[in-house]
Amino acid sequence: MKIAVPVANGLLNAHFGHCDTFAIITANKAEKKIMSREDIAAPPHEPGLLPKWLAEKKVELIITGGMGNRAKTLFNQMGIEVIVGAPVETPEILVESYLDQNLKSGENICDH
Repeated sequence: MKIAVPVANGLLNAHFGHCDTFAIITANKAEKKIMSREDIAAPPHEPGLLPKWLAEKKVELIITGGMGNRAKTLFNQMGIEVIVGAPVETPEILVESYLDQNLKSGENICDH
């Protein structure tokens, strides 16, 4: 599966829509193993663009600190699950925690 994590300075960028880079991690969920990581520059900010853009990259899950409800709905409509409230960690730590089913998610820091 492919998992997208917005990053800044190598760590989770808490504000999803304002990141410059996404870490796209390919993981084997059955084996609970990260296979690869590719950092991709985010497209210019445009409402409604990211759901389509990440769906084209075959992303199935987004791990983020915060995301507005409208954006979450758009991602869900594209078949992409969203986990909000993730702690500021490296993408690998977040994905490994997810694969081990112990990713601690807290409050959605985005309220729009």
